[in-house]
Amino acid sequence: MIPQIVLDYFLTALTTLMVTVDPPGLAPIFLSLTLGMTGGERRSVAVRATIIAGGIMLGFAFFGQPVLGALGIGFPAFRIAGGLLLFWIAFEMIFEIRTQRKSSVARTAVDQDHIHNVAAFPLAIPLMAGPGTITATMLLAGNAGGNGMKLGALVVVIAVVAVACLAVFLIADRLSKLLGVTGNLVLTRLLGVILAALAVQFVIDGVKAIL
Repeated sequence: MIPQIVLDYFLTALTTLMVTVDPPGLAPIFLSLTLGMTGGERRSVAVRATIIAGGIMLGFAFFGQPVLGALGIGFPAFRIAGGLLLFWIAFEMIFEIRTQRKSSVARTAVDQDHIHNVAAFPLAIPLMAGPGTITATMLLAGNAGGNGMKLGALVVVIAVVAVACLAVFLIADRLSKLLGVTGNLVLTRLLGVILAALAVQFVIDGVKAIL
């Protein structure tokens, strides 16, 4: 029987990372990055990007906090800074700024690298495992407080989010048509509101820890 506190942590972590990564929002960008590729090439890009992004999130989940300690940065300060960063991402999502920025990054990378390394950049970094996602992952790892079951739950959450991204990439064409322009806008803004609330909670937790 899994303790309720671990289930609550799992749901919080899943919601935070799902909203931060925003798999449905990556679908149209994935399509634009892989324009002209065959089905097999698209699948290869999707799988590689998912593995790279998942590895980055796991790395920061387990080694991000020791790095902060070595730099002399307290975790309460990181919680507040991370919460503010997540709040800005939520602001961008609600007012459509984030979608425009992601699309701009994607277009720049295609022009410069000619899609040779599209799985690693910009798909895995920074579109999937960007600053917001890394911040959220480190905050969640810190909230686990060294609890083995919570850390295990975080690993499962990262895997679930990565698989969700992979699934979205594989059905990106159908998903984009299904949601339409209006559906994509409504979903992005709804997720932005949820992320804003979670970001404020991170700031509150950081202030409490300092006090």
